[in-house]
This record gives sequence, structure tokens and C-alpha cells, in this order.
Amino acid sequence: MSQVLDTPPLTAPTPAADDLAALAARHGLTVSGARPSLPEYVRRLWARRHFIAAFSTARLTSQYSQAKLGQVWQVMTPLLNAAVYFLIFGVLLGTKKGVPDYIPFLVTGVFVWTFTQSSILSGTRAISGNQGLVRALHFPRAALPISMCLQQLQQLLFSMAALVVILLAFGVPVAFSWLLAVPALLLQFTFNAGMAMIMARVGAKTPDISQLMPFVLRTWMYASGVMWSIEHLLSKHNDWPSWVGPVLQANPAAVYIDLMRFALIDSFHASQLPAHVWAIATGWALLAGVGGFIYFWKAEETYGRG
Repeated sequence: MSQVLDTPPLTAPTPAADDLAALAARHGLTVSGARPSLPEYVRRLWARRHFIAAFSTARLTSQYSQAKLGQVWQVMTPLLNAAVYFLIFGVLLGTKKGVPDYIPFLVTGVFVWTFTQSSILSGTRAISGNQGLVRALHFPRAALPISMCLQQLQQLLFSMAALVVILLAFGVPVAFSWLLAVPALLLQFTFNAGMAMIMARVGAKTPDISQLMPFVLRTWMYASGVMWSIEHLLSKHNDWPSWVGPVLQANPAAVYIDLMRFALIDSFHASQLPAHVWAIATGWALLAGVGGFIYFWKAEETYGRG
């Protein structure tokens, strides 16, 4: 009686990972969705600058497309917020006392703060809210949070037209210092874009962060002198620890708000600004802008997966 031995079927040897990588390299193949180098990523992003501009404009146009007043709400929304803050803080809580030109002071603060707030909030949903676009097309994902910040900048420029009318209506004269608003806005845009990219990466992993951020931003707003003067408040509270004043004044939101007030309102003097204010504003812009960009780029190949 013959004995049948069980023998394993003949199979082709599995190529090692190194052999596969060499084979792919020999035929010019690359990993799909692999993160490019930082200089290459910047080059690709610049090549898509027209898409970024068009995407931000399209989002801005469609934002109020269902409302009867349409784009008028771009100006009305911050103005109504300013009116509510004037009633609650300026009148009921008396923060307008001791602050010259309080209404221009308040409206400037609200408009500039809204720019930062909206940029960060839109950044939290830049990836998680555009998963279909991210998965369907190959492009530098940083284009999404940057385009959303550009959308908010365009909306701010619409609001600035109303702000100019308010300034003139309350007797604030036109001055050469108004030109300082341009570098202040550029620095703030860089800061906002960096923060939006940081939040876009966080929001891509944890979409629930978009529900938490409104509470964080509201607390930040109250600490940024939007409705009250930091300099006036500190002069009334000499018993506070010595570090409170510098921390409040170096707060990036407060820095950009006060720079705009200094540029546009003649009764807001340089003495109300922290020392080396332009250096602080530039430092925040570089820290958030460059740091946020690198932080976002490092997770480029993970966006749209899962």
C-alpha cells in the first residue's frame, strides 16, 4: 500500500518590499498621495493660486445666495453685532466711559475680531467639510484653509467700506495713518491663515473641535479688548499682578485690533499700544503663519483618508 505524502502547493516567492520599491523606482512610479518636500509643496500651492482665489470668491458669493438681501449681510452682520455689544457693554456695563470715539473704537474692534474668528472657525471645517473634494482631486490641501481665510479677508474689505462711512460720520478725519491699515491687515491675514491651517489639521482628525471652538473664541474675544479699552482697564486696576497687562496687550487678537484702531482713529494714540507693537505683530504672524503651514504640511498625506 503506497503512502501519499502531503506536500505544500508550489507558489511563487513573494517579492520583498525593497524589491517592489526598486521596481517602482525603475519604472518611475511614486506612492499615490505621498507628501512632497516642503519647497515642492510651496511650488504646487503657488501654481494653484488662481484656484484659491476663485474658490474663495465662489464661496463668498454663495454664502448669502439664499437671503433676500444677498451680499448686504456681509456688512449688516458685523454691524448688528456691534450694535448689540454697544447696548450691552457700552451702555449697560459702561465700558464707553473714558474711551473717545467709542462707536468707531467698537466697530473697528468688532470688524477686525470677526476676521480672525471667522478664519479660525472656517479652518476647523476646511478638510472635514470638503471630504468629497479632497478625495476626488489631487491638489495641495493647504489651498482649502488659505482660500477660506481669503474669503474672510474679502468679506472684511466689504465691511471696511461701511467702517469708513462710520468714521467720517462720527468726525474722524481722513489721515495718512490710514495707510498703516494695509500692513496691519497683511500681518493679520498671515496670522489667521496659519491658525486656520493648524485648526484644519486638528479638525480633520477630530471634527468635534468645530463644536468647541465657538466657546474658546468667545472667551478669547472677551480678553482681547474688542468692547473695552485694555489701557483704560489697566489704569483702573493697579492692584492686578504686573504680568496681566503685558499678557493682555501682547495677545495677538488685541495687537491687530489696536493696530487698526491706531491707523484709523486719530484719538487712539501710540501711547495706548504696547512697546514694539509692530515687532510683536510680525512675530505672531511669522510664528502662526510659518509654524501653522509646516504643521499642516506634515500631515498632508493623511487628509481624506479613513
